[in-house]
Amino acid sequence: MKHLLTALKYALLLAVSGLLMWYAMQGQNLERIGASIREANYSWLVLTMLLSVLGYLSRAYRWKMQLNPTGYKVPFWDVYHAMMVGYLANLVLPRMGEVIRCSVLRRTNGVPVQVALGTVVTERVIDVLVLLGLLGSTLLLDFNTFWIFVTDKLLGGRYDSLARNRTPLLIAGAIALVLLVVAAYTLFRNLERLRQNAFFNKAIVFLKGLLAGVFSVLKLENKGLFLFHTFFTWAVYYLMDYLAFFCFPATYNLDMRAGLAVLTFGAFGMAAPVAGGIGPFHVMVQSILLAYGISKDAGIAYALVVHGSQTLLVILMGGISFAASMIKSGRVARQAGVVKAAVAVPANVE
Repeated sequence: MKHLLTALKYALLLAVSGLLMWYAMQGQNLERIGASIREANYSWLVLTMLLSVLGYLSRAYRWKMQLNPTGYKVPFWDVYHAMMVGYLANLVLPRMGEVIRCSVLRRTNGVPVQVALGTVVTERVIDVLVLLGLLGSTLLLDFNTFWIFVTDKLLGGRYDSLARNRTPLLIAGAIALVLLVVAAYTLFRNLERLRQNAFFNKAIVFLKGLLAGVFSVLKLENKGLFLFHTFFTWAVYYLMDYLAFFCFPATYNLDMRAGLAVLTFGAFGMAAPVAGGIGPFHVMVQSILLAYGISKDAGIAYALVVHGSQTLLVILMGGISFAASMIKSGRVARQAGVVKAAVAVPANVE
């Protein structure tokens, strides 16, 4: 039953991804889209892919810095390979890549999954904070563009009615607050009974390991270097989106503010719980480019090329990392077997 529910969940997510891609392509001129893709200047795209490699290396080094304070000194390339295997897994199993890369580290270097997962949670929290900062910057730099686009093109005449009638939103907020209070009270009343439950105790142990990984960021040896890699990684993401403008005549003249908008809203699309961001990324990027006067045909061509190139890069790099990780985990398993054999006590002692 559990496997059936899991299969249904992924099938639903795949259906959502396909539906969004259909929405992005609906009513588009496929011949014009194909012509735009064929006529693109791919020298700029090669540059963005080289930058992407630097971004992955920087991100892996930042993760290694987070792991060090937990007491597990993992070699850089093992960290990198585990991370890329996780990215590869996200193309097939939405949001499972974070768990899978932690499992790879456990097999290759003995890092407990909960500890590694705690560092990943911290990494995601930092990324969310950066993304919120980018969103604020995007809206401040180009507020009028987005305001006109949302009120006129997306909401049309519905904005005024929504602004006047806030009752449904207030009711929904009140219901959510009541449910949260009830859940907290129920947990508090049954805390002693829960402590006698084996599953609950295992969850507590897992949570403690998770928190150890989360708070490892407070014990960093070089916080300045950690911040540098955080800034560098996002700067690479920005340059990848901005330089890709020069691939197409339609987007060639877009300025750096448009690049920031594509980065911000494209990142929200990639964060959606679907395989590789397929669908949400394309819809978000196409919509943002439409706000800057780029046609839907040109916008979807840009999104397809950018997303497709990065997906191919992840498949290539992730495939290599998967092979390297399998070799390393096999070697570790053989060494563990030799050690066990060496310390085993003979069954019959004369």
